Amino acid sequence: MDELLGQITTTVRGMWIYRQMAMLTTWLVGALGVSVVLMMPDHYQASARVFVDTQSILRPLMTGIAVQPNIEQQVAMLSRTLISRPTVERLVRMVDLDQGAQSKASKDAVVDSVTKAISIQTTGRDNLYTLAYRDQSPEAAQRVVQALLTIFVESSLGATRQDSDSARRFLEEQIKSYEAKLTDAEGRLKAFKLRNIELQSAAGLDSAGRAAEIAGLLSQARLELREAESARAAAAHQLELLRSQARSPASGAATNVQTPEIDARLNAQKRNLDTLLQRYTDEHPDVTNARRLINELEIQKRNEMEELRRKNQANPPAPVAGANPAVVELSRIYSAAEVQVASLRARVAEYESRVSRANEQLKVAPQLEAELAQLNRDYQIHQKNYADLVARRESALMSGELENRSKVADFRVIDPPRVTPKPVAPNRILLLPLSLLVAIGSGLGVAFLMSQIKPVFFDGAALRQVTHLPLLGVVELISSDELLQRESRNLKRFMMTFLVLILLYVGGMAALSYHSGVLR
Repeated sequence: MDELLGQITTTVRGMWIYRQMAMLTTWLVGALGVSVVLMMPDHYQASARVFVDTQSILRPLMTGIAVQPNIEQQVAMLSRTLISRPTVERLVRMVDLDQGAQSKASKDAVVDSVTKAISIQTTGRDNLYTLAYRDQSPEAAQRVVQALLTIFVESSLGATRQDSDSARRFLEEQIKSYEAKLTDAEGRLKAFKLRNIELQSAAGLDSAGRAAEIAGLLSQARLELREAESARAAAAHQLELLRSQARSPASGAATNVQTPEIDARLNAQKRNLDTLLQRYTDEHPDVTNARRLINELEIQKRNEMEELRRKNQANPPAPVAGANPAVVELSRIYSAAEVQVASLRARVAEYESRVSRANEQLKVAPQLEAELAQLNRDYQIHQKNYADLVARRESALMSGELENRSKVADFRVIDPPRVTPKPVAPNRILLLPLSLLVAIGSGLGVAFLMSQIKPVFFDGAALRQVTHLPLLGVVELISSDELLQRESRNLKRFMMTFLVLILLYVGGMAALSYHSGVLR
């Protein structure tokens, strides 16, 4: 530590020897610094404030109807990307800042300098933007800010309109494409239905359903045919009995035996048996029970008819005189039954042919149904996409009308472009102390450099350490009164010179401050 302090003390004493040269350097550098600071050109700043009002009463009203872009995000992005090279080149051309630039390099330099001098600041969520520009000419600065304000407003609105136009053009192209696809799908579906028109059903059933429906109709028609044939046979039997009775009264009396109650019950059981046979097999208990009841009724009918014949033979009735009304009525019933039987036979034949065709169609029905399902699916997809695109186009058109007729984003100029009355740069009051510090540092540096170039030894130990030679002795200087007075005068002159330098700087700063206050 003592060695370090000794080196510092030796260096300071060596620099003190060259104090006059250091002071001269300080004055020269200070004068040069003051000249540079005073000769620096003044720069004026022009600024403008813009408020972007994105709150509109139409925005909540048109929610879900029209497409509403994020205006805040667009304006914020525009403010960050506005200072781009194409925009600055356009700005330079608008205010004629490149008139003196002839070469491409000079024009690029102008663009670069303008880019560095432009600033856009925002206050956060208030949507308040400040546009500023610095230039040596206040008029040029004001023109640049005015042009920048115009570009800022036009770029925002123009970008929104350009996006809307691009979206509408894209939607129109897609709508035309899907319209052609939809027409093609409709044509294929129509052609398929015309080729397979017999497969279509009003109830919307598939091939298996239609086949089952026709089979049910055929079973019903067969049942009705059997009922009609049974009714015709009964009418024919009754008519034959009456005619036989009319031809032979005795025998007719013996054979004209009727059991209407048992016949009604027997016909009902037969119809029930036919219905059960359509649903169950012959071994089903209900079928077996129905057949047992029919056999019992037939046995009961035969017994009663035998009993009635014996009674008629014992007590024959009187001969019937004239035409029998029952024969006339039975003849009419028999004729109607014949007509009904013929009609039902034609119906059964038609249903049988339909069942046959339906069974043939069942073999190819799965393939046709799969093809129809594919055609319907393609048609529905194209129809849905077409409807969605049309709805989006209408939404885009409404959004464009909303942008044209309403102010979704209102740009309000809070402060028009204005130039500050005093220069904003350079700050000479701050630069003058810096130049003084630079001057003092330059003087100290020169003194240190000279002390290293021409070192002075103040004790024998330092000399012996540098020369590595034996030291025989040290002769000290005895200062006289005249020498001490001269040293004192030199010190006073040095201090006065330094004090004058400080006073000059302080006076210059005071004058600049007063001048700035007057301008303000």
